Amino acid sequence: MDSLTYVNQNKQRFLDELFGWLLIPSVSADPKFNEDVFEAAEYVKKKFEEAGAENCELIPTDGFPVVYAEKIVDPSKPTILMYGHYDVQPADPYELWETPPFEPVVRNENIYARGSCDDKGQVYMHVKAFEYMMKNDALPCNVKFIIEGEEEIGSKHLDDFLRKHKDKLKADVVLVSDTSMIANDCPSVTIGLRGLSYMEVEVVAANRDLHSGTYGGAVANPIQVLARMISSMKDENNHITIPGFYDDVVEYSKEQRDEMAKRPFNLDAYKKELGIEDVEGEAGYSSLERATIRPTLECNGMWGGYIGAGAKTVLPSKANAKISLRLVANQSSAKMSVLFQKHFEKIAPKSVKVKVSVLSGGEGVITPMNSTAYEAASMAMEKTFGKKPIPSMEGGSIPVVAAFEKILGLKTALMGFGLDTDALHSPNEHFGLFNYYKGIETIPYFFQYFTELSKK
Repeated sequence: MDSLTYVNQNKQRFLDELFGWLLIPSVSADPKFNEDVFEAAEYVKKKFEEAGAENCELIPTDGFPVVYAEKIVDPSKPTILMYGHYDVQPADPYELWETPPFEPVVRNENIYARGSCDDKGQVYMHVKAFEYMMKNDALPCNVKFIIEGEEEIGSKHLDDFLRKHKDKLKADVVLVSDTSMIANDCPSVTIGLRGLSYMEVEVVAANRDLHSGTYGGAVANPIQVLARMISSMKDENNHITIPGFYDDVVEYSKEQRDEMAKRPFNLDAYKKELGIEDVEGEAGYSSLERATIRPTLECNGMWGGYIGAGAKTVLPSKANAKISLRLVANQSSAKMSVLFQKHFEKIAPKSVKVKVSVLSGGEGVITPMNSTAYEAASMAMEKTFGKKPIPSMEGGSIPVVAAFEKILGLKTALMGFGLDTDALHSPNEHFGLFNYYKGIETIPYFFQYFTELSKK
């Protein structure tokens, strides 16, 4: 039986099982969900056991555990290490969801729930693809799975986990499905990801909240100071003004940029889908380039003062913001964090005190197209989609990909099945039924082709 037939025979069960996992609000960023995060780990561990994996366990870290499972069919054969994560982003603001974020539903041929695409839905494709291979004696090589619970908070304990279990995790390649395709009728394999440096900043003026009538105009307002400081970090061309920020940025040639521009992209459709009148970004680059091969600085959230009902004429004591730097290959997240901190402190007026806390970081990566892993991914998608996939750069970050290479010496194949329009990290996140089932159908072919190509 081929994988497509198996998927068609088990569609409802596959969906029901995924729904059971999506019901668990495994938000790693919020301590009130800690028990749920552990429950989500137990859920997928049990599903690996049911699918036929061996040595399934929850391996402790200083944070949430890593789910480990394996099936060694022959030590002389290649080993694929599959990585994913079971934690999800916070669902706030809840009121913007059409249906509750942790009550999954199918609407318009899409699964709506927090984590439906990022990353529970894409991880579960691998659980069911593995089940298919086990049930049909079609597992051609060894496989190990590590599913972590802290990706959405920077995978801050995973490097230590990789170092500690380096022997246990020996493999030939890492396979990750936490990326997207260009479109359902235009498959793609990701070859590059941006890095990340994520900070929280605080600006403090007076030692307490003040009456805005008594003190307004005489004491600094930290919200307004913070707004000016953030605004000053980009000039009129949306060029980031932090000294040294662009020193290590890889500049692509015109020929390379022309080749990347062949990727299908409709700017009018892009604006319509987002409900915007026009795009914005660094001068001299296209929207696709701004979101993939160029770094950026974004304010992800800002708060301070009174935001309750009615009026309260307060001059706030402090204001805070969360700021992310999306970095490109060669930009060190540690170096960029230092540059940001020095610049932020330098531009602060004497009327306030500032503090910068680095919350997480990770490096950008470029994966080789002349590798066995890329070729296997390309062949697998061509087999099930009926057309050769396009190599594609992505703007998101998966910090652990660089760690796999640095610590384990392994390259990564980025074979995702989501879409950029799946509202990741936003209200109404969703994952297409087509994409979910297509992933389950395709993954076994990656195993087959990687094994065959590894013999050459």
